[in-house]
Amino acid sequence: MLMHRALFTWLIFLVFLILLCLRLESRTNWNWFLIFLPIWVYDIVLFTDALFNILIRCKQETTRNLFKNKHYLIIASIFLKLAFQIMLCLKLEHKSLNLQIYHILLPIWILLPLLITDISVTLFKNTY
Repeated sequence: MLMHRALFTWLIFLVFLILLCLRLESRTNWNWFLIFLPIWVYDIVLFTDALFNILIRCKQETTRNLFKNKHYLIIASIFLKLAFQIMLCLKLEHKSLNLQIYHILLPIWILLPLLITDISVTLFKNTY
């Protein structure tokens, strides 16, 4: 099962990179939202998997232990990454919007400290 998940991830990433290279070399004039479509398909798969795991844990655990579940962080990460991607596509597609780069990167700046904190807590918990 893990091998299929890795192959699916690499396939989606490869399709995205091919579409991105075609667009950046001006061989196509496709919409930027179409270029990011493979990444969004992958995000939908991750979101449904995390949501499914949360619903399974709702039946099994008490409410206090439910908020310790890591799947909430996955869902928050997906939403912040999607917000970044949508704002980036809007900036690239519609030059007249005049979106500033710090507005576009704001979801990533929120996401990075959350992920660094989660990784640090996980590393220190597993070492002691």
